[in-house]
Amino acid sequence: MRNVGQRAVPFSLAACVGVVLMLSGCTTAAPTPRPTLSVSLTPTATPTPTPTGPALMPNGSATQNLPYFTSIVDAVASGPQAAQGRAYIDALTAGGFDKSAMEVTQDLTTVGNQADSIQFSVTWKGECLVGQVGPSVPGPQARVLPLVPEGTCLVGQTRPIDW
Repeated sequence: MRNVGQRAVPFSLAACVGVVLMLSGCTTAAPTPRPTLSVSLTPTATPTPTPTGPALMPNGSATQNLPYFTSIVDAVASGPQAAQGRAYIDALTAGGFDKSAMEVTQDLTTVGNQADSIQFSVTWKGECLVGQVGPSVPGPQARVLPLVPEGTCLVGQTRPIDW
């Protein structure tokens, strides 16, 4: 033992050799390689979007097709051609309804003023899908109504759909 100041510090050659041997085991070794992750991406089919909202039901009744008819009427009524009967006929035709089964009233009165309302219809399996829009109507309307005795949907004079 050696005296350092007031206390005795043990010193031994064996202890020193042991410390050196322990520390020699703490050397830095080359890092072990880590495994790499390999991802294989296989293309998959693009999912087909599910249509939202109503759709035309060719085999359905007029009542079953009313939501689809209404959605088309509402879309046209909210656009810039809301007061034009042709816009409704064109949109209904584009939506899959048969143009030859349609009727529409005049957009203008006999003196050239905008009509208070416009009516349009589609004959569907013995019934009528009827729409009405215009300043005298509290928003776009759509209904299923029976055919009138003459076999048409609208009463009175309608305009020819010749476009």
